Amino acid sequence: STVYSCNVPVPPELSRLARGVASCCLDAGPRDRHTLVIKRLGEGDPAGLARRVRDELEGTPPFEARVVAVDAFRDPPVGRGPVAYLRVDAPPIVEAHRRLCSAFDPIDGLEGDDYVPHVTVARGGDAGQLVGRAFDPVTWTVDALSIWSAEYDEEVERISLPI
Repeated sequence: STVYSCNVPVPPELSRLARGVASCCLDAGPRDRHTLVIKRLGEGDPAGLARRVRDELEGTPPFEARVVAVDAFRDPPVGRGPVAYLRVDAPPIVEAHRRLCSAFDPIDGLEGDDYVPHVTVARGGDAGQLVGRAFDPVTWTVDALSIWSAEYDEEVERISLPI
């Protein structure tokens, strides 16, 4: 059965940045699709999950997000490491994550106090060499959230902000 998450849609310029940063890796696995997970929601009806997310995040206005650095999870709780990622600075994402953790159980080691807003760039091999790479920061306005299907690797519901 399909597992869903609540995500921030990633703008094209952020995907271009992630591909560009990953291009110097020789043996790390780059990402084809770039996602920014706010909270894993588990299984269920996507429309019903979207309703629950809307209820939990009621009052959330559009907000600004900014990619500020390349960092890595050296020893990730799931899958092979290191995992190089673009660190996203957006306090409203952290607040949305916190609010959703009260409605959907947090996953140990990934969510709750361990949550870091990020877009994965590459995993394994020499991905760790990307840490600290310089780039022009990308800032964008988040005006929607999505319910994302892990199985189909695509958005299945869109939630416009403000909620």
